[in-house]
Amino acid sequence: MAPPLGNLHLDVDAISGICGSISIACWVIVLAPQLIANWRSASAEALSIQFVIVWLVGDVFNIAGAVLQRVLPTMIILAVYYALADVVLLGQCFYYRGFTLRDRALTPTPKPSPAHGEDGHANEGSALLGDNHHPERRASDWAALSPAVPHISHTEATPPPPTALQTVAWNASIVIMVFAAGVLGWFLGEQAKVGGEKEPTRGGEDALAFSVWGQFFGYLCALFYIASRVPQLILNYRRKTTEGLSMLFFIFACLGNVTYVLSIFAYEPQCEHIHCRPGEAGRIYGKYMLVNLSWLAGALVTLLMDLVVFGQYFHYNSVDQDEPLQHHSDADLFFDGHRRHQRDDTSCDHRPLLQRGDSGHAL
Repeated sequence: MAPPLGNLHLDVDAISGICGSISIACWVIVLAPQLIANWRSASAEALSIQFVIVWLVGDVFNIAGAVLQRVLPTMIILAVYYALADVVLLGQCFYYRGFTLRDRALTPTPKPSPAHGEDGHANEGSALLGDNHHPERRASDWAALSPAVPHISHTEATPPPPTALQTVAWNASIVIMVFAAGVLGWFLGEQAKVGGEKEPTRGGEDALAFSVWGQFFGYLCALFYIASRVPQLILNYRRKTTEGLSMLFFIFACLGNVTYVLSIFAYEPQCEHIHCRPGEAGRIYGKYMLVNLSWLAGALVTLLMDLVVFGQYFHYNSVDQDEPLQHHSDADLFFDGHRRHQRDDTSCDHRPLLQRGDSGHAL
């Protein structure tokens, strides 16, 4: 009995199949990080609604072009899934933002200071002694004044954010698992073919049909794919941040496009006869690439534009790491002075507690 791998050969067709399967796995998981990020923040303001809509239109043209041109089954499956995934993401955007087609360049809301509670946002216009900005100043009770009763703070310590190394390790582990799932999917598909009859494939240049309408829709979808990234890049620039965008979303988009392109490039020409005549294989491969050129152009250009998103991510992160030094130092001076003022107010009143007319509050 032959081992399970005995009937599998790692030839050009196998490489194309593996890359196509990994690409499908990447696009299956691509939306999950962004959907989770939107759900956790209860907002979709970081994602351009125009980006999703134009991407969806491109997917519709992609389906039409792929079917008419009769490209690889992997490409048709991906085209259908792209459209379904975009509908899910678009529905979430409408759920959080309402039915609107315009992007709003809203900066992320700063997290409240631990000293001011979760719903207190101090700024330059806040009153220094405003009661609504001091949730920690509660009414005094006699139990808290007793030396026999220890004062226990109910403030929970905020867990520290993950380090850069932890983030890289986590993202790398997810990518590896997705790649493994893609390879496993290809392997199970090949195992299912073992023992089955192979359909004869007709070779030669005439086997590659060139559909005018298929090419038209193919180039149209490539144009929409390229245009879809522009609103997102503009929104990131206007917000001066990529906060709210899941970088895993764009990582899987890049990896999906890379493996998608490799699955197209990995093609072994099938000549009309058993042995190819001189130059026949090159002509067949050239025509094959011409048939798939629109899909290659769309994937490659969107890949480059996704790399620009990564550039924005690293640029704005580096700016955020420099600017908060001055910004937070101003805030720290404000809050430190506020706390010192609060301690001074408390220490200035030397009257006995029962003689104070405002004993209900700790001033």
